[in-house]
Amino acid sequence: MTIGIATDHGGIELKRQLQNYLEQKGFTIRDFGAFEYDAQDDFPDFVIPLARAVGAGEVQRGIAVCGSGVGASIAANKINNVRACLITETYSARQGVEHDDLNMICLGGRVIGIALAQELVDNFLAAEYQALPRQLRRMGKIADLEK
Repeated sequence: MTIGIATDHGGIELKRQLQNYLEQKGFTIRDFGAFEYDAQDDFPDFVIPLARAVGAGEVQRGIAVCGSGVGASIAANKINNVRACLITETYSARQGVEHDDLNMICLGGRVIGIALAQELVDNFLAAEYQALPRQLRRMGKIADLEK
């Protein structure tokens, strides 16, 4: 599975740690930046290219990090076929994929540590969309909004 990852200055260290962690687990990582700390950078400059890659199916899942995770989530959800959410606990990391076809997780680099981030990402990546009739019906309603 190819995972896209992006951050601004607010999550640069968490992104690096997650990237190393996932590479050690055998995932292919496509890094959308930022590549160095720059307090003047803007999260949309990195999160939007990641979200476009997720929406186009160029990467199977995306991980976006900013200071709180909120801005990354807002920006990512502007892109068609992206279902991104700020995740802070393991139930939603798994259930978001299983029921809502979550394909991009957003994390706050200034509000969670690496151990929790790893656990959240593990749950997110291990989950599979269930595609039950009620989930398909709900996702269809959301897809209609993108037209």
